[in-house]
Amino acid sequence: MSARFVADVGGTNIRIATITEDGLADIKKYLCNDFASIDIAIHRYFADTGRAFEAGCIAIACPVTDDEVAMTNHSWSFSQRALKQQLHLKELFVINDFTAVAHSLPVLGEDQLIQIGNGHSVDKGNVAVFGAGTGLGVEHMKFTAEGWQTLDGEGGHVDFAPVDETDIVVWRYLQTQLDRVSAEDVLSGRGLLNIYRALALHHGISPSVSDPAKVTEMALKDECVICLSSLTQFCRIMGSFAGNLALNLATTGGVYIGGGIATRFTDFLVNSDFRARFEAKGRMKHYVKDIPTYLINEPDHGLLGASAYLQQQIAS
Repeated sequence: MSARFVADVGGTNIRIATITEDGLADIKKYLCNDFASIDIAIHRYFADTGRAFEAGCIAIACPVTDDEVAMTNHSWSFSQRALKQQLHLKELFVINDFTAVAHSLPVLGEDQLIQIGNGHSVDKGNVAVFGAGTGLGVEHMKFTAEGWQTLDGEGGHVDFAPVDETDIVVWRYLQTQLDRVSAEDVLSGRGLLNIYRALALHHGISPSVSDPAKVTEMALKDECVICLSSLTQFCRIMGSFAGNLALNLATTGGVYIGGGIATRFTDFLVNSDFRARFEAKGRMKHYVKDIPTYLINEPDHGLLGASAYLQQQIAS
């Protein structure tokens, strides 16, 4: 097999790996801000591994609709054709990062998933996957005669739909700060911080935490009531959002949570109101109650999905 690489590019990090006969090897992570452009970052990986590559697949956190690619939550932008030449590749595929995450689902084993609540997966049923990180990625996938087909979109940018009084407090605060409040504004790293600030001000407390990771840490250690309330509400909002994805495309195969934030508080999420809010769909509760929800407990799922996509494209 010719040398092939895959990359998973988020707003903060770029992770790159080499595809081997046994899976992925030489997985390395770099900070995007350390490089002026994506080609320099990938060339760094080539130099670090000492390999010459012929093909690659880049999963990136932004829409990929034509040759020009511009990241939503970072400054990198590039032409796919130019990047292929700069990297001296015979084949280069650039896909949305959650297209890659979706393609990982058929190759993940039970030990790489944590089920949240009840429900059972229907074989080859439609699936959805979403994940909060620097932004909020979303993808649906359905099985066709040609195999699994992803349905691209920008579901992370739909309107934030408040469900309870605390949601409304958060929405009202953000409405004074933004022209429009999207799901990504509450379900992301900055989203958790937005929830924290909204609840702190609502309770007449000056926000003192400026790092979402610190909000999570203090919540898990029960060191801050507002942080705990913020993480609790974050999980509730995730549940409502996941339930909406299930309604959108009858995801009888399940709704999966990927991305970089949720695995930092796995036990908290499992024991939260996530599943209750997932099922709280009024007269449509019966429609979603048997649909399972899973947390992806595999840190390399984006790279695995990009690898599966690349292998499928080159084999076809």
